[in-house]
Amino acid sequence: MYLYAGEALARYGFGNDHPLGPDRFVAFWQAFLKSGLGSRVTVMEPVAGRQEDALLFHTRDHVDRVRDLSARGSGMLDPDTPVFPGVYEAALVVVGTVLDAVRQIMDGATDRAFVPIAGLHHASRAASAGFCVFNDCAIAIEALRLRHRVRRVLYVDIDAHHADGVFYGFEDDPDLAFVDVHEDGRYLYPGTGAAGETGTGPAEGRKLNIPLPPGANDDLFFHHWPQIESYLEKQQPEFIILQCGADSIAGDPLTHMQFSNQVHRHVATYLRSYAEVHCQGRILALGGGGYNRSHIASAWVETLSALCGS
Repeated sequence: MYLYAGEALARYGFGNDHPLGPDRFVAFWQAFLKSGLGSRVTVMEPVAGRQEDALLFHTRDHVDRVRDLSARGSGMLDPDTPVFPGVYEAALVVVGTVLDAVRQIMDGATDRAFVPIAGLHHASRAASAGFCVFNDCAIAIEALRLRHRVRRVLYVDIDAHHADGVFYGFEDDPDLAFVDVHEDGRYLYPGTGAAGETGTGPAEGRKLNIPLPPGANDDLFFHHWPQIESYLEKQQPEFIILQCGADSIAGDPLTHMQFSNQVHRHVATYLRSYAEVHCQGRILALGGGGYNRSHIASAWVETLSALCGS
């Protein structure tokens, strides 16, 4: 099991007063050091990405705009995502680290990896959105297809916010299996992910969105779990991506979900066993959102522990 950690990843943040600040990584890292999991994982250094990595999913106009605004050091990429000097390079470190994790898994160096500062699932092909400059989840999917000859990918997302950038980026792709449990878009950004959004064209009926009402707790999640399991039993993925955002935990300042860490543990434990059966154990976990620092620490440590099998 690989864990990617380092100051270069922590740089992806918009200041300590911002909900997505660099101190998110510090909160997780301190919890990891106290967790006793150090002997179960190999800590890997972050890896700088390249422009061509971002272009696997994003348009050249978007990548060029991020680079130019980053050099200027001010402005807004979108209404929610401010520019800071070096944001382009910081975002490419997230991309490069995720792609290194993909490569290490596909090369057989490890079967599982966790990148805590990643899972930036809102950015579309042509624009940033919701604190997400480049969509490393979607870039990883494209890299699996173009660089590693993997067609069937399973994407599972338990972040409180709907993964609109991933969903609409692959809405008509029948080879991307998609499960997203999130707060109903009528009450939370980005306003998407209705149960009726099941894919289009050749992928119609192939995606699973489960919007939950504000205040949804573990009982409601586990009420829906048989539906999720039934969906997963019909898939034959070659690779699994888990976006395990901690903002679905009760008490997050930006959302209204009421999950406990047991949801993260359950999903990671199930997927670990599922991956052993279907795809040689290949799982890439990405930290995603989460704006209560103690929740980030506990939920991600629970996820990491479950993926380690402890």
